[in-house]
Amino acid sequence: MPFIIILVIFILFVILISIRQVNQYERGVKFQLGKYRKMEEPGWRLILPIFQSMTKVDIRVKAVDVPDQDAITRDNVTVNVNAVLYYKVIASDKAILEVEHFYYAVSQLAQTTMRDVVGEVTLDELLSKRDVISHRIQQIVDAATDPWGIKVVSVDLKHIELPKDMQRTIAKQAEAERERRAVIIKAEGEVMAADNMAKAANILASSSGALHLRTLQSINDISSDQSNTIVFAVPLEILRAFDSMSKK
Repeated sequence: MPFIIILVIFILFVILISIRQVNQYERGVKFQLGKYRKMEEPGWRLILPIFQSMTKVDIRVKAVDVPDQDAITRDNVTVNVNAVLYYKVIASDKAILEVEHFYYAVSQLAQTTMRDVVGEVTLDELLSKRDVISHRIQQIVDAATDPWGIKVVSVDLKHIELPKDMQRTIAKQAEAERERRAVIIKAEGEVMAADNMAKAANILASSSGALHLRTLQSINDISSDQSNTIVFAVPLEILRAFDSMSKK
């Protein structure tokens, strides 16, 4: 009886230490005597000590902060860029069997790929086509990590730092561009104003008495403020009419 009790206690102890919990966001890669056995789904699983082992893999989307990298663009401008990469494990067995420390491997691959892609474009393309360059990095890293059972969801360039002298040059260029646009807009406004004034003058000239009505309206607007001094212009035709009457 004591032997049976000890045996039962031992079996229960072995069972207790053999229980492994696989969470819903995880998958278990099970090995038996050092060989890959199968994938374990979420739940409680029995792993016999010594004979079996299990490595749990998180299958949620992970973010990899790609640190600052010094890169040279195609037009020989040195820039400092960093990015963030989002990926998830879609085949847990490959992530364990095909690569060592897949998180570190993805980070290193993203760094080298980002430097290579930046070197293929000019500075203007790097600043104006971030989405295109990010998508290009994503495609390259995704293709390289596909044998590892990893899917790259997206890559986003976070920051592009330029040398100080290049920043001053770009600022001067932007200021010159703003001044050019201001001059063009002002010229276009003057052309529109002159065109409208010409149309108004033609309308006033073609309508009898329109000019006098416009003059009276202007006088009425000015007289609303008592501090204004009004100089009334008498048409030349009226003065001539008075002159002809005085001669009679």
